[in-house]
Amino acid sequence: MKYVVLFFICCTSLANSQEKYWTRSGTLTFEASMPAFEEVKATNENVTAILNTTDGTFAALALVKGFRFKNALMEEHFNESYIESNRYPKAIFKGQLLNFDVQNLDKKHILSGRLEMHGKSTSISVETHIIKEDNTMKFNGTFDVSADDFAIEIPKIVRNKVSDTVIISFDFQLIKKGD
Repeated sequence: MKYVVLFFICCTSLANSQEKYWTRSGTLTFEASMPAFEEVKATNENVTAILNTTDGTFAALALVKGFRFKNALMEEHFNESYIESNRYPKAIFKGQLLNFDVQNLDKKHILSGRLEMHGKSTSISVETHIIKEDNTMKFNGTFDVSADDFAIEIPKIVRNKVSDTVIISFDFQLIKKGD
């Protein structure tokens, strides 16, 4: 009987040792602008993200219709013609911070994983910056993808106005789960 009690105590302490930080108000920005043409840039400030500091696993989810452009017509074309947000409503990233140590955040960490969007998936590896302040982790970085990675076709009429290389930036203020 005492072994059963000891087992439950060990399981409880292991479950409690997992620290998760999360947000529902993360920021994701992408830019595919070309010099001398109208800015092609959008921001989504309602991105959900979670980081498990025990093993460095990270996941983020953005609703595609949450991206806001300066130009309403550009936003409409993005959702209907390019990204087809009714058919592909989410962008999802799942990955892991390599060699992550919550006790040593002074160094830059590499986040490696897969980004799924528009029915396609591609590998991503990005240098991240993490700062821990009390019960909050500030987590950000920037990486590039290609529209071709996600089979997003840019019509010939605007091809010279929209970059095939898309710069994606993320900024998350992750709060310790349970606080």
